[in-house]
Amino acid sequence: MNRLGKQGEDIAISFLKKKGYAIVEKNFRMVFGEVDIIAKDRDAIVFVEVKARSDIAFGYPFEAVHPKKREKIRKVALSYMKRFKKELPARFDVLSIHFEHGEQHIEHIQDAFEV
Repeated sequence: MNRLGKQGEDIAISFLKKKGYAIVEKNFRMVFGEVDIIAKDRDAIVFVEVKARSDIAFGYPFEAVHPKKREKIRKVALSYMKRFKKELPARFDVLSIHFEHGEQHIEHIQDAFEV
């Protein structure tokens, strides 16, 4: 993972904790993909994709969560739920982070996509 990606995930974890989320897993990997953050928000398991960009010259970070990426996240989430016998409601969020004039901008998109 590059420095910006690591920084983005650290920012995302801090942001989610401030909102009351409990972080369950970081960089949960399976053969077919990875989920950046798995968290618990009240009674729901939340699979969070973090996208960070140094600027928005080529679009907003959340725009990089394309259908192929969503499908990988979905597969990892289903495997996670089966493996750990989780029968809670699940949700897919995207945390989009970009930097502009030395300031960070965070956009938290809850229920960003369905499976």
